[in-house]
Amino acid sequence: MPPMPPITQALILVNVAVFCLDLAFGSMLSQWFALWPVQSPFFYPWQVVSYAFLHGSFSHLFFNMLGVWMFGSELERIWGSRRYLEFFGASVLTAAATQLLMSLLGGWHNPTVGASGGLFGLLLAFGMMFPDRTIMPLFPPIPMKAKVFVAIYGGLELFLGVTGTASGVAHFAHLGGMLGGWLMLRYWRGQPPFGSSGRGGSRRRF
Repeated sequence: MPPMPPITQALILVNVAVFCLDLAFGSMLSQWFALWPVQSPFFYPWQVVSYAFLHGSFSHLFFNMLGVWMFGSELERIWGSRRYLEFFGASVLTAAATQLLMSLLGGWHNPTVGASGGLFGLLLAFGMMFPDRTIMPLFPPIPMKAKVFVAIYGGLELFLGVTGTASGVAHFAHLGGMLGGWLMLRYWRGQPPFGSSGRGGSRRRF
């Protein structure tokens, strides 16, 4: 098995370290660095990034980091560390923007934490780049093609977000992460809304 790429490794180590620090300080970090709604007095601009390094429980952390390792490692090897970090960052920021918008429209007041927005962006990219790759997800433990897995998860997140099922989970942030990943891929490829393929011909294609 090849070694874990540096950015993927760093993301996992930083998330684990921040989780341990948050536990040690009695969730004090969450007060300042979770993503609070813009209408909240606790909202600060840096939270659109910092929330992605906080997690609400060990299981939340474990499954997010497992996904980052499973889907992010191969993408980083293909793209290189810089593009991989740009992609992950774009997914995190778009997830944050989506969650802030929905919190404002829905009058929600709870903070958001977790790297799930970035992970869902990676998941979408993996499904687009390796659509026929057979994977074995933990839930459900059934072999399926990557494109099927992405479609199921995207549809499920949309259903749960619209219906309000499984409250306490930022479903729209997950969808926002997928949107950010999709837009980043189209930007790299020079596709609309960022121009025609001819305009982006000098860009590296994925």
